[in-house]
Amino acid sequence: MRKFLIAAIAASVALPTLAVPVAASAQSAREVRESARDLRRDQRDLRDAQRYGDRRDVRDARRDVNDSRRELREDWRDYRRSNRQAFHRPAYVGPRGYAYRPVAVGHRFDRAYYGDRYWVRDYRSYRLPAPRAGHRWVRYGNDVVMVNTRNGRVATAYNGFFW
Repeated sequence: MRKFLIAAIAASVALPTLAVPVAASAQSAREVRESARDLRRDQRDLRDAQRYGDRRDVRDARRDVNDSRRELREDWRDYRRSNRQAFHRPAYVGPRGYAYRPVAVGHRFDRAYYGDRYWVRDYRSYRLPAPRAGHRWVRYGNDVVMVNTRNGRVATAYNGFFW
């Protein structure tokens, strides 16, 4: 009877540990959001401790903030690793005479830089917002920019988006 109980307890403990990796990979984006929410809550608690608490409260709150930052950093790293294919693309080959320079909102592109070849058509898979009317998401080096197709002006720029 004793061996049976030990085997039953071991089986009940082993089953949840086998199910965790499958669930963890599916919930990585949710974990990042929850970690960010925990960090904001801990930062709020730190501000309250600095206003109304004593030294021990402040020290404990700082430790909680540091732990939350570390957890958020680890969750974000895991999320990027699990979605590596989404943000890693083949090398960018620009038009003739191409030389990369970081761009900002208002920069005006030549038509060759925002042609059909450089459009990001599957913007939803990259979690980019839908382009406005008359605009397109365009890859420029490792950046992604929203370009007004009528005049070539940059409306939004995310530098270092692809790596």
